[in-house]
Amino acid sequence: MNSYYFKEEHQMFRKSLRDFLAKEVKPHIDQWEKDGEIPREIYHKFGEMGYLGLALPEKYGGMDADIWYSVVMHEEMARVNSGGFVAAIGAHFMLAMTHINAEGNEEQKEKYLIPGIEGKLIGCMAVTEPFGGSDVQSLRTTAVRDGDHYLINGSKTFITNGVNSDYIVAAVKTNPDAKGKGISMMIIDRDTPGVSATKLDKLGWKASDTGEIAFDNVRVPVGNLLGEENRGFFYIMQHFVSERLSMAAGAVAVSEYAMEVTLQYMSEREAFGRNINKFQVLRHRIAQMSAEIEMNKEFVHSLYRRYEDGDYLVKEASMAKLLATQLSDKVTFDCLQMFGGYGYMEDYPMARMWRDSRLGQIGGGTSEILCEIISKILIDGRGYNAAIKK
Repeated sequence: MNSYYFKEEHQMFRKSLRDFLAKEVKPHIDQWEKDGEIPREIYHKFGEMGYLGLALPEKYGGMDADIWYSVVMHEEMARVNSGGFVAAIGAHFMLAMTHINAEGNEEQKEKYLIPGIEGKLIGCMAVTEPFGGSDVQSLRTTAVRDGDHYLINGSKTFITNGVNSDYIVAAVKTNPDAKGKGISMMIIDRDTPGVSATKLDKLGWKASDTGEIAFDNVRVPVGNLLGEENRGFFYIMQHFVSERLSMAAGAVAVSEYAMEVTLQYMSEREAFGRNINKFQVLRHRIAQMSAEIEMNKEFVHSLYRRYEDGDYLVKEASMAKLLATQLSDKVTFDCLQMFGGYGYMEDYPMARMWRDSRLGQIGGGTSEILCEIISKILIDGRGYNAAIKK
């Protein structure tokens, strides 16, 4: 492992986390994939180990650790071979709690961050709607001020932890005529009257409960507004950088893990009297993929170094996610092919890995949207400014 980015303490953390995942997660993944959700107890165990608060302030029970601990977390989680499990944990600590920590007031942080870091309160992030995903400015869920409350109506879809979470960090329109400048972020408790959810059946990411959420005249206290009213779009765009970097890191790690299990299989599988890792066409395919993985990994790690230094990496994070998730699709596809018929069997790791990888080019901004963002910066000279200074 490159010591230029990771110090000895990061490697010790990596070993500890890998051991924890091997004991508490991997033996149960197949069952959780069948269940379509993960048990609340696993959040408690993550909380007890401090994993849910790596980047959060010590004041609320977090570790306030440097960014490389989070990178290790993304990379090691990818090795459990369940995109759904990673998404369920990540939606809580990477999305919901990130917004509360960045935009929340002291009362909100004490109410949601402390039990969230302990794994006793689970959050989700709700932006995507049935009529629009990547086009955040066009969302239709409204929040109309009514005295000391907002009255919320609308729906969200494809929401990870959308059924079993305790609270929802939702993007709503507080000024419907102002497009992006009329969006606000709101904390909505799950047990609020008028909130309902339906679980969705997916191609992959089976272990996460992905839901469609409906808001029917939901009354939310004004005190549940996150940050400033009508600044939500800018908060979402700001956090897209860290989300896309984490997805890029995870995608590269999936590619690495796919190569690892494939090389092991190739060293054992025989055809025509010799191990298949001796066939030149397969050896060269492995070499090509390995080179691309190393190039992507170095790019992602270098961006994390810049992100740590405070750079606002809209273009670069978009590039990283675009290339890393495309690579993950390619590597898992080709590695499945190396397994032959066994690659298509659920008893072997590649079927799930390939299926789960596909969501990488959709979630957190589709590849097409990322290309458009990059095009606006490179061709149109568009600039992006941070909503929150680090």
